[in-house]
Amino acid sequence: MELRHLRYFVTLAEELHFGRAAERLHIAQPPLSQQIRQLEKELGFELFHRTKRSVNLTEAGVVFLDEVQQILRQLQQAIQVGQQTSRGELGELAIGFVSSAAYNILPTILRTFRNCVPGVSLELHELTTDQQLEWLRTGRIDVGFVRPPVEENTFSWEIIFQESLIVALPEAHLLANQSYVCLRSLANEPFILFPRILAPGLYDLIISLCQQAGFSPSVSQQAIQMQTIISLVAAEIGVAIVPASLQNLQRTGVVYKNIEPVSPKVAIAMIWRSSETSPTIQRFLEIVKHIT
Repeated sequence: MELRHLRYFVTLAEELHFGRAAERLHIAQPPLSQQIRQLEKELGFELFHRTKRSVNLTEAGVVFLDEVQQILRQLQQAIQVGQQTSRGELGELAIGFVSSAAYNILPTILRTFRNCVPGVSLELHELTTDQQLEWLRTGRIDVGFVRPPVEENTFSWEIIFQESLIVALPEAHLLANQSYVCLRSLANEPFILFPRILAPGLYDLIISLCQQAGFSPSVSQQAIQMQTIISLVAAEIGVAIVPASLQNLQRTGVVYKNIEPVSPKVAIAMIWRSSETSPTIQRFLEIVKHIT
């Protein structure tokens, strides 16, 4: 039994007329009659009562029609799901991101992807750069948003966002009313910084900027998340050099100032496994590259 036999049967059951059914199927009437007889022979029961004037379904034909229509609907659904999956429009996607990405490019990316591909379920994980690399290795996330550089050749990565560094000060700080802050003026300030292992590229840039200004920062407190660093600044534990998008984190007790001299740009990079073949992940990468 072939699928075309079932389609011939359904069309004839809908038309109850061999001529009209053959016309719909774009075949001649004799081959249609032959195919229906062949199907009945294979099934072992009659599907139609035939007279010179009419064609009607048998009782078995009525039941068989209902079942076949369900099969064809399921088949069509299976084809549709297969097509959507092959285009990356269905499935799940696990995404890691450094906390600061939530204040710049990530919301736009997620909103655009959901609008373009609503059938994909997103699973989001706020992770440090080093955690994301580990999770990518073990397959716990599919794509990450990290602070570059990344030294492993098992990953592919692309810079999607760049921004300046700024200084976060307690609002009662003596420099809080300045339009900008000269880094040299922070030489004796206690600094709040994250451990280097979490984002070596950003950490090294901050240290390098301070050294170029003539001092090594005195780190009084370390914190893993940028939000925590800003909260500690608000508590007057110290000052911090942070990406400019952290200004979008409105926190009472903190003011943000531009740095003089102007700092180099820091980046957010999208990262994924170089061997990745998933259509869903490829679709995500395409959308991100298109909007950034």
